Amino acid sequence: MRRNKEPVLKKILLLGVICLLAKSSAFAQKANTDLDSVIIHENRLQAAYGRQNRNIQVLDAKQIAVLPVKSVNELLTYVAGVDMRQRGPWGSQSDVSIDGSSFDEVLVLVNGIKVSDPQTGHNMMNLPIPVSSIDHIEILRGPAARTYGVNALAGAINIVTKNPQKSEVSAQIYAGSSFQKDTSNGDTYYGWGAQAAATLAGKDQSHTFSFAHDQGNGYRYNTAFDAYRLFYQNHFRLSDKSSIEAMGGYVSNSYGANGFYSAPADKESKETVQTAIAGIGYTLQLNKRIKIMPRLSYRYAKDDYIFIRQNPDYYHNIHETNVVTGEIQSTIQIGKGIMGAGVELRNEGINSNNLGKHDRNNLGIYAEYKYHFNDKLNASAGLYGNYNSDYDWQIFPGADVGYYILPKWKLFAAATTGQRLPTYTDLYYKGPTNIGNDQLKPELASYAEGGVQYKPGLISGQLSYFYRHVSDFIDWVKATENDPWQPQNFQSINTQGVTLSLQYELSRHLHLSDKAQLQLQASYTYLDPSVKASDELISKYAVEALRHQLIFGVHGLFFHKLEINFKGRYLQRISANDYTLLDTRICYQLKQFNIYADVNNLLNTQYKEIGSIPMPGRWFSLGVKFSGLFDK
Repeated sequence: MRRNKEPVLKKILLLGVICLLAKSSAFAQKANTDLDSVIIHENRLQAAYGRQNRNIQVLDAKQIAVLPVKSVNELLTYVAGVDMRQRGPWGSQSDVSIDGSSFDEVLVLVNGIKVSDPQTGHNMMNLPIPVSSIDHIEILRGPAARTYGVNALAGAINIVTKNPQKSEVSAQIYAGSSFQKDTSNGDTYYGWGAQAAATLAGKDQSHTFSFAHDQGNGYRYNTAFDAYRLFYQNHFRLSDKSSIEAMGGYVSNSYGANGFYSAPADKESKETVQTAIAGIGYTLQLNKRIKIMPRLSYRYAKDDYIFIRQNPDYYHNIHETNVVTGEIQSTIQIGKGIMGAGVELRNEGINSNNLGKHDRNNLGIYAEYKYHFNDKLNASAGLYGNYNSDYDWQIFPGADVGYYILPKWKLFAAATTGQRLPTYTDLYYKGPTNIGNDQLKPELASYAEGGVQYKPGLISGQLSYFYRHVSDFIDWVKATENDPWQPQNFQSINTQGVTLSLQYELSRHLHLSDKAQLQLQASYTYLDPSVKASDELISKYAVEALRHQLIFGVHGLFFHKLEINFKGRYLQRISANDYTLLDTRICYQLKQFNIYADVNNLLNTQYKEIGSIPMPGRWFSLGVKFSGLFDK
């Protein structure tokens, strides 16, 4: 049932945009000829985007630079099939799902290193990566155990940072406001931020250091935020056959958590989440056919939650997690094929005044083989064997195939499996309205997809269909409204979906000069989940998927100086209201400076993404970027 009825003007505007984009484009803002050169950074078998046989989307640095966003969380709101449900402004806290999954079923990685939180998926997107440091983001839809191991039950998001080729420095500062006032003190809501980065690139080594700070008093009562992000990365070429790469990052994110978890009782809540990640990897090319890549990584997180900020002793949770991972990946060329194999050992520990002190070990063994029959046909198959100290052994196979039926038309299909382990919150949480369940089993998923891709011309795009079956789905449930929530493995969910994405090079069609470039983009995702569960229990998370998700946009570049990016989203969630959001960024390049203006939620739409939390209305921002080389 519709809870909010949008004005007729918004409906007419949306219809007009859909008609305009009837021949238009996909999410990507570049032609696929450029995307084909992007290397997808899987842990073993890396391949160009155009040689992949899965539903993978890429968001690159050029696209990112002109989107009206301040955080990685906001970037992902424009990706087909990804549902970013935000609780606060500028990425304070967000739950991420793919194709109707829960927020614990998606794996997040930075440069192939897993950074997911074993405490709770609510903190998964607390990342130390400033937007300006990202080279591209890879979004893999569907279970990915064969590629990434456990917890990639619905898909994986891999954030790949820039590998500098030249020495340069960059900086930007931005500020914005809704021009609405906080009725509790009369202050106008605002936010500001600054980012700076420096890269030093030499013949055999490179270094990147970046810093970001965002701060503001929010957009409604008790939603102020204060975040710091630090990130460092290096690369050393030791010889023609070996190299070392290392990275490290830290983020401290503090925010008012009004209504985040138990509205309206948590009106005065406050939360601070700190995350540190580090990783070092070594690459050795033994000969022309064999490569070995050992890697060691570490993740630390501290979640400090205060229920009443004026009285911290009333209810105060502190959770600390430590995750140590060691892995060895390898590849070997065998004729027209390539085989990848690896082993991963991970320890996850938690020390919490609420969840207790626990740890578990996970051993994963990978093997896969990709064979190129010819320029038209390639296929791959593999499996991942996983042993967990709490859940014993399980095997997850997968296979995919791609075939060019014509030079520009490619058919692809895949069948995969996946798993997600219960989080420590699922298992051990104790509270007045939520109680954990230490008897939970892992969720399991099987998945099949197929589709067709059309490579570039004036129009390029993709049409795909998928079916996903999840058994032992973990959902928080209760028998009556007065009971506490408790997680159970009591459901199975079957989800099928269709995604259509198109890109239309309008400037080429109109034969405009090189001083005017104009692209239209659109993607549409339809999801149809079916839940098999007892009608006697009330479910918290089972049916939260977006039934309809339409993302559309217009991108223009004029005289190589003026850039305009217009983005729109129409979203209809199952058992909830639908709404339309429009955002825009206008940039002007002036030598080494880029001046830009953003308007988010142009229509001032009143909407909610999680529970009863209202999201920000219309928000205006101004910013300035600077970039320059150390040497010419």
